[in-house]
Amino acid sequence: MGNYDDIINMEHHTSKKHPPMDVMNRAAQFAPFAALTGLDDAIEQTGREHTFSVQNAEEHIPDPDHSDQ
Repeated sequence: MGNYDDIINMEHHTSKKHPPMDVMNRAAQFAPFAALTGLDDAIEQTGREHTFSVQNAEEHIPDPDHSDQ
């Protein structure tokens, strides 16, 4: 006896309580999750801002080899 031989020819179950889900709602269950739309752009922008501020800060760090003291 192979896998599923005992159930392979059984009738497909349909609920007596719940109507079948319409095709659009069923398809929506398998659509990509897009709750974080725009996150990649926000991360890139933050990275650009951070890089700019670090570069700006480095320009204003005194060189210890050429201090005026």
